[in-house]
Amino acid sequence: MVTTTITRDELQEKIGKGEQFVLIEALPAFAYMHGHLPGALNIPPDRVSRLAPKLLNDKTAEIIVYCSRFT
Repeated sequence: MVTTTITRDELQEKIGKGEQFVLIEALPAFAYMHGHLPGALNIPPDRVSRLAPKLLNDKTAEIIVYCSRFT
């Protein structure tokens, strides 16, 4: 497993190019309900062990996690 950090611009570029990845918002559910990036799944840190196995079925998928608002 390789972990890297990307910038907001790099994420926007990946979205614009239509690249395939799983986008995870790691904020509490109430924050997700108030707004999130299109296509993002919500997996709050306190629910990772319960939700990740259900939502992240493709073990080879690129996963991008964000935990703050993008405006």
